[in-house]
Amino acid sequence: MPISETPHLAARAAFYAVIACWWIFGLTFWLRKRPPQAREAKRDWTSLIGLLLQAAAYFMVWFHPLQRKQFSPVASGSQAAEWGLAVLTVAIAVASVWLVNAAARRLGKQWALAARLVEGHELIQDGPYRIVRNPIYTGMFGMLLATGLAAAQWIPLLIAIVLFIAGTYIRMRTEERLLSAAFGSEFEAYARRVPALIPGIY
Repeated sequence: MPISETPHLAARAAFYAVIACWWIFGLTFWLRKRPPQAREAKRDWTSLIGLLLQAAAYFMVWFHPLQRKQFSPVASGSQAAEWGLAVLTVAIAVASVWLVNAAARRLGKQWALAARLVEGHELIQDGPYRIVRNPIYTGMFGMLLATGLAAAQWIPLLIAIVLFIAGTYIRMRTEERLLSAAFGSEFEAYARRVPALIPGIY
């Protein structure tokens, strides 16, 4: 195979692997066992603004799929660099799907699109919530990054990252206001101990 075709093959391999991860990502929520309906105690619809920004970020990375002739501009023509980045992209997608799946299962009846508290709400601190306070958002960011690396150009990816971080910040702040009001010092201690989104960074 000519060297010039190898990066294109790496791009396609990563792209279709990420697509497969997106299917699993979607099935995590579609096919998950529905817990008993919990009675809602409090909800904050402000978080939906953040959700819209996150959706706009995903739109950015999907807008021009597979338009690049090479997978990475870092080392044009280098098989090792292109395949290395492809493997990294797929690894990010797989890890993100696992994290979202584990977090959604642990969250159970407390999961919702808009920030809310339910009766008997529990401050979950185990499972993936020992790693970060918002593992579903961490996984969503990982899927954004993997999709951008596999399908988008660099400028749209950077714009998407900014939009996603802004949207995620709004959602996290909204949800954590509710948790802080409900659990007080217990939540504050948890927040000091466990990072919000990315271990070792934030």
